Amino acid sequence: MKTLLINAHPDFNNLNHFSNQLQELFLANYKSQFSEDDLTIFNLYDLDGNLPRIEQNQLLKIWDKKAAGEKLSADELNIAQTSERLLKEFKEHHRLVIVTPLHNFNITSRLKDYIDNILIARETFKYLDSPDEKGKVSTGLMTDDYRALLLFASGSVYSENNFYQDLDFAPQYLKMIFSEIMGFDTFEIVRAEGTAALAKNEILDKAKENLDKALKNFY
Repeated sequence: MKTLLINAHPDFNNLNHFSNQLQELFLANYKSQFSEDDLTIFNLYDLDGNLPRIEQNQLLKIWDKKAAGEKLSADELNIAQTSERLLKEFKEHHRLVIVTPLHNFNITSRLKDYIDNILIARETFKYLDSPDEKGKVSTGLMTDDYRALLLFASGSVYSENNFYQDLDFAPQYLKMIFSEIMGFDTFEIVRAEGTAALAKNEILDKAKENLDKALKNFY
């Protein structure tokens, strides 16, 4: 099963970060069962600024020129080809692992940029002629046994009934994008939470236990 691992931490090589430690737990489990030939690791902050973005002189302009049938410049063509390559790679992998910390109560900026390259109408979702019974005006196209796993680190505890529960919108955003908009079959969340307050061993032991459970359904 081809697996795409997206690391969205700006300091992706630093194992002092809990999200990167979650990645190491995943990799140890993966390598004990599967071939590394089926694993692609993509560090979003290892691109020298080459991740296409929705900006006036990047994707926004390219999409407008394509719609108008206008020829792209050499720079625009390079950006367009990069975006198309990201989409093609994404669709070729039926298992997606997202590794990210919580930054200022949200996902990292390059993770949002990455999503902007793969959340494409008529590619990963399509619009409906009329709303369905739930009122949705789109449906997902990633329905051929695509599954996602979020390895998510946060300084506070967001999964309990406390003040931070209402601020737990970053993982919920990702879950809705992949499950409800794109149509993924499953979206699992494994957390390393409370990293600013709890003991490291307590956090990682719980995360490993939850990861082992999640992987039984993931593969």
